[in-house]
Amino acid sequence: MTNPADRAPRGASLNREVLALAIPAFATLIAEPMLVLADTFIVGHLGTPHLGGLTLASNVVGIVVGLSVFLAYGTTAMVSRRLGAGDRAGALSSGIDGMVLGALLGLVVAAVLVPFAPAVLGLYGASAEVTALGAAYLRVVALGLPALLVILASTGVLRGLQDTRTPLRVVVTINLLNIALNVALVYGAGWGIVGAATGTAVSQWIGAALLGGAVVRGARREGVRLRFAPGGVLAAARLGGWLVVRNAALQLALLLTTVTAASLGTTALAAHQVVNTLWHTVAYGVDAFAIAAQALVGLRLGAGDVRGARAVLGRVVAWGVGFGVVVGVLAVLLRGPLSGAFSPDPAVQDAAGAALLVLALIAPIGAVAFQLDGVLIGAGDARFLALAGIATTLAYAPFVGAVWATSAGLAWLWAAYGAWLAFRSVVLGLRTRSDRWLRLGA
Repeated sequence: MTNPADRAPRGASLNREVLALAIPAFATLIAEPMLVLADTFIVGHLGTPHLGGLTLASNVVGIVVGLSVFLAYGTTAMVSRRLGAGDRAGALSSGIDGMVLGALLGLVVAAVLVPFAPAVLGLYGASAEVTALGAAYLRVVALGLPALLVILASTGVLRGLQDTRTPLRVVVTINLLNIALNVALVYGAGWGIVGAATGTAVSQWIGAALLGGAVVRGARREGVRLRFAPGGVLAAARLGGWLVVRNAALQLALLLTTVTAASLGTTALAAHQVVNTLWHTVAYGVDAFAIAAQALVGLRLGAGDVRGARAVLGRVVAWGVGFGVVVGVLAVLLRGPLSGAFSPDPAVQDAAGAALLVLALIAPIGAVAFQLDGVLIGAGDARFLALAGIATTLAYAPFVGAVWATSAGLAWLWAAYGAWLAFRSVVLGLRTRSDRWLRLGA
């Protein structure tokens, strides 16, 4: 049987290979932001306090997902390396362990957030009304977290197997279902913000059943025993340890950003939700090329193909930056309609429109950081990514602190965020110029 990495393509064929993974991955990556985007659109028309409450709850969910994304990223790298080395059954076995770990972590987090949602959101310092609405949303949406983390892990398995089409089909299904449920529950049943949370949670459980089922069927075809393996689950947790540190550092930067937005007032916080939701949708789109990098770099390094890994690096950076430029142009041209689509409040629209101009400038910078991140994750360079995450977040703190201290406004907050993306691009770029990330074998 021919090893997949032995056919490592060059030139136009490498473009096709990157796009074959990146285009379906785009829809998969934006699954969670699209769910939040639908909630933002629907909840935003309930009122500005409702939108502010959604901002706080979404940030907490974002922190959980950010800390747990190693379930997808670490699994992708590990599975693709084993695939490159010819061990498909071993790859699927480790993927099952990751899915079990995701379910267990989700249950623990849900058990904490459901009873303590008001206390957690109270730490943001928003008004009592905004905090109460956010807690009502968070308590319900937390019930979907075990499913969401299973989605992350099973998606990582499929990406590592070079399959991004199955997650694409599932994402389309659950997003259409989410929109239908939210409209029915918020406006039809009159459940308000709780209806939006219910629709999101139900959609996530259905997505977990579909994606998890696809991985289990693949494991059975390879003769992998489906059993609870505590040793394998603990091994998956240890392998993701450095990625957890890296993700914690990145989530701290995002938390500082949201807390600063809350300090600027309810209008700025609501506008930040609009811009942040749009940015995360864009960011996950840019990250589609980074996902392709994870799978392709892991595959090539698993088979000992250094030249092929570097070729993937150059190609995904070029595609990512090009995508970022297009996004920036669209943000400038469409900032008015985008700002008005999510809130009828003119003050929210004005603040969001100004911040979108800044987003247009920083999108290509963020694209570089995301691509280099994907390459190093695929290479298993998790320790360096953890240390780099800590260093760049520490460098960001004075910038976001200055916005908080001076109440400079939402546009300046997003300019500070752009500086953080630039720090990450420089640090990761220096790493990929060396050979220290090029570790070979399964």
